[in-house]
Amino acid sequence: MNPRDHQIRSFFVERSPDGGIQRGSRNIASQELPAGNAVVQVEWSSLNYKDGLAAQGHPGVAKRLPHIPGIDAAGYLVEAPKDCQIPLGSPVIITGYDLGAGQWGGWCEQIRVPAEWLVALPENLTLRESMILGTAGFTAAQCVRALLRHEISPDSGPIAVSGATGGVGCLAVLLLSQLGYNVVAATGKADATQWLRDLGASQVVDRQNFQGDANRPLLSTRFAGAIDTVGGETLSGLLRSTQPHGCVAACGLVGGHDVNLTVYPFIIRGVALDGITSSVCPIRPRLEIWRLLANEWKPACLNQLAQETTLEQLEPHIQAILAGQVRGRVVVRVAPNVGGKSDRKIAPA
Repeated sequence: MNPRDHQIRSFFVERSPDGGIQRGSRNIASQELPAGNAVVQVEWSSLNYKDGLAAQGHPGVAKRLPHIPGIDAAGYLVEAPKDCQIPLGSPVIITGYDLGAGQWGGWCEQIRVPAEWLVALPENLTLRESMILGTAGFTAAQCVRALLRHEISPDSGPIAVSGATGGVGCLAVLLLSQLGYNVVAATGKADATQWLRDLGASQVVDRQNFQGDANRPLLSTRFAGAIDTVGGETLSGLLRSTQPHGCVAACGLVGGHDVNLTVYPFIIRGVALDGITSSVCPIRPRLEIWRLLANEWKPACLNQLAQETTLEQLEPHIQAILAGQVRGRVVVRVAPNVGGKSDRKIAPA
């Protein structure tokens, strides 16, 4: 069957007749898919905070309506240009770029994307596992690489992780602890303390603990480095609490996009602020990060981090992530009756 002329399942977000937003599972014609020279049969996706915003029709994420969210996708390559280095039928991952934002995303049985967005699924990683990681795991791994680039080792001192129960935060805790770091995890969820300790956190503190006195340009040094998923006053507090020549990797803004800060952490203590972006990560480090996540850095308890849902059952999970009530990761089973423990090659269309 030609993949361009049949009905495919999706989670569709559109403007309702009264000007509001309506969303839910819906079949669309494959001809409606946006432009791209590669077609992927999607089996798994994931739910991220950005996807929750897209499901609301947030103009800062969903650039135009109608829209299909899903900034992560994993499946099988069924159509590609002749110069594509990945064989047809191979399992592939797509994260970042404009997927699920400017371009329709992974909450659809089939996606059409530029071939340069594709990453061949590494050995030792299933499609389902790649989506438990997804952009969240990829971002967490970039943050860890930032600390390593600044020569911050497990012997350097404690590493702070803010927003530790979120997707990036919990995977950062897991990755750092497996690499031998002393992790101080911050959360506003008192009932998550044992869960974070089980992931490897040495200490779990209330999220307010990272902010400190906003009127002081410097705070007592507490951390060799930090991974901040929150932004705002939390990022300011972490930078002012980091020891000389430490590094703070910043990748989030749920706590605010303004940072009340002087230059003192940078010019007196030599603290580095590394901004982390996953959407425009170049292909060479992108491939290396996925190789690490499938091998040396692969989390031992990856499957225990995730709860699973389908396109038809996404709505309560969307509401939960927007309310800050999701712990860990939510993977979306896009293809019906798909298994999660093994991958197979499929014949190209």
